[in-house]
Amino acid sequence: MKALTILQPWASLIACEAKKIETRSWKTNYRGKIAIHAGLSQKYCLFAEEEPFLSALEQFSKIRDIGGTTEAEYEDCIDLEYGKILAIADLVGCYKIDIADSEYQGKIVLLYNDEGLLMSQFYSSEKEIAFGNYSSGRYAWILENVEMLKEPIPIRGKQGLWNWGGHK
Repeated sequence: MKALTILQPWASLIACEAKKIETRSWKTNYRGKIAIHAGLSQKYCLFAEEEPFLSALEQFSKIRDIGGTTEAEYEDCIDLEYGKILAIADLVGCYKIDIADSEYQGKIVLLYNDEGLLMSQFYSSEKEIAFGNYSSGRYAWILENVEMLKEPIPIRGKQGLWNWGGHK
């Protein structure tokens, strides 16, 4: 199976299905199962503490009791995994991105195939735009059927698409 290393918090956003499109500067012809690997770098982890990342990552929050008195005190903390496979998804498409502004609907994302034919267009949500780099000329990797692993699998990642043989 192919795998893709993605920095946090974006890898977790995919795993919890808040992010449906991975944006990249390069295209791929690969279609099929893909493992979503969270890279080791914590360079961008502070994004997880800001909106819209914080609310989208609620599934990765754990509430812990920091009290000790009869009135429980709780603190939400984002618990991101690093250096692990977090999810398996189907990579179903890869399209060149163009953006158009619409006075009434916000941003319209236009997706083109290699022949320059318009394959899809959608009004992007504020969150989806925040979770990717939708600059014209980049590529949208369309992910479907995301399955978050119950137990993330520690493994060293690599750049680009790489082979991983660990999922049953």
